[in-house]
Amino acid sequence: MRLLNKVTLITGSGSGIGKSAAHLFGREGAFVVVNDIDTAKGEETVAEIQANGGKAIFLHADVTDPASVQNMVESAVRQCGRIDVLFNNAGISGIGALHEVEPDQWDRVIQVNIRGVYLPSKYVVPLMIEQGGGSIINMSSCIAEMGLAKRASYAASKGAILALTKSMQVDYAPYQIRVNALLPGTILTPFVENYLKTSYDDPEAAIASLKGRQLSNDLGKPEDVAQAALFLASDESRFMMGSPLYIDGGVVFGKNA
Repeated sequence: MRLLNKVTLITGSGSGIGKSAAHLFGREGAFVVVNDIDTAKGEETVAEIQANGGKAIFLHADVTDPASVQNMVESAVRQCGRIDVLFNNAGISGIGALHEVEPDQWDRVIQVNIRGVYLPSKYVVPLMIEQGGGSIINMSSCIAEMGLAKRASYAASKGAILALTKSMQVDYAPYQIRVNALLPGTILTPFVENYLKTSYDDPEAAIASLKGRQLSNDLGKPEDVAQAALFLASDESRFMMGSPLYIDGGVVFGKNA
């Protein structure tokens, strides 16, 4: 019960990594505030946590909209009393080299992936300052540390999140607020599976190619990232501040011969 009695807010937890983290946090004793723009998926996550004996509520919010996020945070505090952990997980992908990306596509990726970290943090941080501390986990990506073809908008957004994490930590360390970043590699979420099926004539060959660029020769699972998030959310990571945590199967710092 590594998160016993902690209130944890996880954005984008209706599916994928966020959903896996919500389940894991619930099993570890947390009161999980599930957020998603998709109400049906968010409520499904809550129902599953409750069916397994955990505590959870769903709060709908668009992480790019200030009023929506503020209402979500205020509602979480009304119902739960505090927020001990904020996991800024919500995000979208972006495909294309820079000159191939249309301005509206670029703006959408930047809005969701950067503004979607800025706004929840903006409204949660004052609460954490008042209550004497907390843990904020920002979802970056290993792409923040490496070049990858056809990912200009996504790379720009995730690089910004890594830089933002370090800046936030300097500002909020005096208030006992820890801010760290997760840097996953390719994780086989439902979104990635669907992308591979709809974008490649031979999805299995595409998966094999992705596996081949990682030292693990395998793709990550949502549970792999959820376990890392649990570590950052728990007191076990009390001495980690402004740090990137890689869950990438060795893609960044290793290369197969």
